[in-house]
Amino acid sequence: MTPLVQSCPSATALHVARQRALHQIVDSEVFFADPLALAILGETAEHLEKAEAESAKTRLRYFLAARHRIAEDALVNTLSSGMKQVVILGAGLDTLALRNPFPNHHLHFFEVDRPDVQQWKLAQCRQQGLTLPANLTSVPVNFETDDLADRLDEHGFDRTQPAFFIWLGVVPYLSRAAIVQTLTFVGSIPKAHIVFDYNEPITNYAEPERESLRARERAVAALNEPYLSRFNPEDIDTILTHAGFSSVLDRDRYDLAAYFGKNVIRPAGRQGSAHIVQAWCET
Repeated sequence: MTPLVQSCPSATALHVARQRALHQIVDSEVFFADPLALAILGETAEHLEKAEAESAKTRLRYFLAARHRIAEDALVNTLSSGMKQVVILGAGLDTLALRNPFPNHHLHFFEVDRPDVQQWKLAQCRQQGLTLPANLTSVPVNFETDDLADRLDEHGFDRTQPAFFIWLGVVPYLSRAAIVQTLTFVGSIPKAHIVFDYNEPITNYAEPERESLRARERAVAALNEPYLSRFNPEDIDTILTHAGFSSVLDRDRYDLAAYFGKNVIRPAGRQGSAHIVQAWCET
């Protein structure tokens, strides 16, 4: 029988899940603890390290871990105000709903992804003996062709109530139109909060980094999951403002180092970076 991890319909979703698990196993500093990261894969640590040997870059793993940690830190900060709805956009093998670190807050999780990816995750959980909780609803959506608001409405989401959105590792693979449409919908939710990541244009990076970024783009394009969108920080800020968000925290690699207590000196001049954004609506 072919292992389910090998039949994953999204190679990038599988790669991210493996990197999240590797972060628990091989990194000297664990920024983000996920006790189910390895369990949901059903792979041994030894096999995982071998399978990801060529692409397991430490800096990439730390970024993937950092974005999850920042998202869950931000979620914690909303719980005291009564946040009850958590929407994970492009969930892949995300484990937040499965491990639910906040059982006393009666959260309702909505996992949004392509139908084939959701079916794969369900089969993967079944094979690994992981039970999907009753407070988790799967919402099949293609961000490019479906109306996210309508799909969520059909699955019990209440757009009159506050909601926390986690949108990690998805923006680069979508068209600008789909990104703007999604952020506009999220911004229409009362007291909405979102955490997402994006990448700057390759020309913003120093020359030594550009070729590795181009190589990454070629690699994911070969997997039929091409990068479609990169943004300057000013563009993201404008999109979020027009979408109705009142507050934005946009962290580049140097801000992320500071978030985790690292003293990394920011060089003079513009430096290209991946970014993690928190944005929210006051009303």
